[in-house]
Amino acid sequence: MSNAASPPKDTPHAPPLTPHTRGSVLAFDFGEKRIGVAVADFAVGIAHPLQTIAAEDNATRFAAIAALIAEWKPARLIVGEPRHADGSPHEIGRLARRFAQRLEGRFNLPVALVDETLSSHEAQNRLQSQGVKGGKLKSALDAGAAAEILATWLTEQQKK
Repeated sequence: MSNAASPPKDTPHAPPLTPHTRGSVLAFDFGEKRIGVAVADFAVGIAHPLQTIAAEDNATRFAAIAALIAEWKPARLIVGEPRHADGSPHEIGRLARRFAQRLEGRFNLPVALVDETLSSHEAQNRLQSQGVKGGKLKSALDAGAAAEILATWLTEQQKK
């Protein structure tokens, strides 16, 4: 899991989580060319890489996300917010925050932002330790990073 420099930030419309919250959570590792996606169920609390959306145009991206939302019926969405190692804002972070706002607006679901520092690095280490190499590593990395982001969020929820 990443070393979160700041706690997850929910959008103003996010209903509080309770021990009885049910359903799934989808997490996104936003990138300009690819978006990694992971899923977890509140009851189980284990993040799983799901897929990578490899598209640069918003129409394709949001169509794929709409299909995932229809399939998984999440109660909440999580978006990784990139920061530099020193915690300062990263340019992609601005784009990730904008992506989070669009998700909330389009799908009327609460969205939490999570510091994703080192999530890709940790996902790469995890995949390599499982023997994933070469092209398979590259194709699994974004979804693996989304799973790391989601695991960070789940851990923070358990602390509350």
